[in-house]
Amino acid sequence: MKLRFTPRATQSLVEIADYILERNPAAMLRVRADIYDGLQNLLLFPKAGRQQNKGGVRKLVTLRYAYLIYYVVEETADEIVVVDLKHHARGRGFEDA
Repeated sequence: MKLRFTPRATQSLVEIADYILERNPAAMLRVRADIYDGLQNLLLFPKAGRQQNKGGVRKLVTLRYAYLIYYVVEETADEIVVVDLKHHARGRGFEDA
């Protein structure tokens, strides 16, 4: 299985990096590692995230910093499509089913 990011997800990653880098550059490496660990877990366990109420979207919460990774498993294409990423304190893009 492979990962693909939507333009929205890519923009969210950039915004997260810019925000943290501006406030605490040393924390950027830790946050990046937490997000990458979550993405690697998705590759191993694609259906680990909680089902959301829209269009097959699932949500995985990263372990250390509680970033929400919203994604869709496209089994026919053998890929996981990351549709958005947010910190839990910034609101949710979808609701749990």
